[in-house]
Amino acid sequence: MDWDENTLDRIVQADDLKIAPLRADRKTYGTPTWIWAVAVGNDLYVRAYNGIRSRWYQAAIANPEGRVIAAGDTFDVVFEPAPAAVEDAVSDAYREKYRGSTYLPHMIAAGPVSATVRILPGHP
Repeated sequence: MDWDENTLDRIVQADDLKIAPLRADRKTYGTPTWIWAVAVGNDLYVRAYNGIRSRWYQAAIANPEGRVIAAGDTFDVVFEPAPAAVEDAVSDAYREKYRGSTYLPHMIAAGPVSATVRILPGHP
């Protein structure tokens, strides 16, 4: 399932995405964590600042269902590791959107790149 173009644009433009994977009990959502989000084509991507050691990243990979809160709405989502083939395009999207941020060099470095996640709408 793909994001509706208008919804994806709203999410990315709002720049207020909070991610909350389900916890191990598969009932409780984790504490929403604010994170940068970018679009590549019709897909929504995020990266963990602390790479694969990030708690939200580990939770999202272990149990791929969760929620994101963005643009004034809450969306049920599915998380999946991003394929290596999109890493450069995601880095380019980060460069474009977050140009001038002191955090940008870190977010396009190896650690966060290794923790790139694609967010899909809805539960499977």
